[in-house]
Amino acid sequence: MLKEKIKGLALQYQQEFIKVRHHLHAHPEISYQEFETSKYIQQKLSEFDIPFEIKATTGVVGLIKGKNPGSRVIALRADMDALPIKEENEVEYKSVNEGLMHACGHDVHTTCLLGAAKILNELKDDWEGTIKLLFQPGEERNPGGASYMIRDGGLENPKPHGIFGMHVHPGLPLGKFSFRKGRVMASADEIFITIRSKGGHAAAPHLTADTILIASHLIVSLQQIISRNNNPTSPSVLSICSIEGGHTTNVIPSEVKLKGTFRAMDEVWRRKAHELIKKQTVGLVTAMGAEADVLVDVGYPFVDNDPSLTEVGWKLAEEYWGKENVEETELRMGAEDFGYYTHVVPGCFYRLGVGNEEKGIIHNVHTPKFNIDEEAITNGIQMMAWFGAKAGTTN
Repeated sequence: MLKEKIKGLALQYQQEFIKVRHHLHAHPEISYQEFETSKYIQQKLSEFDIPFEIKATTGVVGLIKGKNPGSRVIALRADMDALPIKEENEVEYKSVNEGLMHACGHDVHTTCLLGAAKILNELKDDWEGTIKLLFQPGEERNPGGASYMIRDGGLENPKPHGIFGMHVHPGLPLGKFSFRKGRVMASADEIFITIRSKGGHAAAPHLTADTILIASHLIVSLQQIISRNNNPTSPSVLSICSIEGGHTTNVIPSEVKLKGTFRAMDEVWRRKAHELIKKQTVGLVTAMGAEADVLVDVGYPFVDNDPSLTEVGWKLAEEYWGKENVEETELRMGAEDFGYYTHVVPGCFYRLGVGNEEKGIIHNVHTPKFNIDEEAITNGIQMMAWFGAKAGTTN
């Protein structure tokens, strides 16, 4: 049976792909600068005899044709950029690129897709249709590499009937997977506000506009604007995460900068909130005697898992791993540029359990000590290969 063939090959290639992950983890590259990572992926696809094209400068799109290749097209996606974090793990494959780290598991995603590609290519006489492999840059930085992959035709010629994407989850134990139908992750926009006045002496605030005080009022005011206008049935979050201004105890600074993020699950409310943030900022700052510039850098849309495709993926996961190992993903206000794909073709974004408390693998993504139980790599390879071979079939 196909399931046994996939499992057998995944176990056979287990050490090979752990080494692939070690290489990727040790050589992280920042968003849109994944030049060596892209070359490495191209090298591997060439070794596997899988044709590919370059998209979005560093993105790679591979194509595997099985029997009756026009019968269905399934896309499998992995992101491949790293984060500007200094790694604190003391492992043999620790990052050699100072200040950069695969702290979000994109090295794992890329490894799993390469492993699935090798298996699917070797078993292409055992399944029908065409598999598109999307190795995508720039997931961690606006506007999101997915938008560039789509712009450059990554979802065309042929267009997928559905797309699957995976993310490691240290809060989910090894051997577990999770799925959620519908909206599962939020949109993400970046907020940049600059408050300006002529500045002045702290002992004479009446001679200037107090930019620090204005910024304090504005932060509270923006929270009220969002919470009082949003329908509570659709969650959203505004967080001001950075305040820059001033350098001593007795000078009112001429400029204060605020940075933050806005997350939402509804496009109508999202756009309305942008206008409220801009209007409130300019109005309040002006009323208090200063000037304001506001930039809302529109980022990723929410991830909207197609109910039908997600149902297919959920059932296939249960068939492969057993119902006891498949859970429902919680609704999260985190963001993922996989959302772009889900607004173009039916998508399913699921989670791979990589945590193991007994081994001390408990640290969350985006932290200096994030790591995975590497047995999860084999699980991720099998799941990707299984979806590629079975999703969209009538078998």
